[in-house]
Amino acid sequence: MVAEKLMNNMLTLEEVSQLLYIHPNTLRRWSDSGKIKSYRIAARGDRRFKLEDIAQFLEGIKTTEFNG
Repeated sequence: MVAEKLMNNMLTLEEVSQLLYIHPNTLRRWSDSGKIKSYRIAARGDRRFKLEDIAQFLEGIKTTEFNG
């Protein structure tokens, strides 16, 4: 039950790449380099992303653009 609630608040790699208008491989690279936080699930190691982490990532980009 708790796992289901947690998973409902997580986005897949495809969902986030569509949201950010980037290729899934770009999102994988960003995740591997630590630019954007991801969580590995299941035995396959699928990536999931929290919406809050995506918002924080976007806020960081916004701040960098204006201060950059």
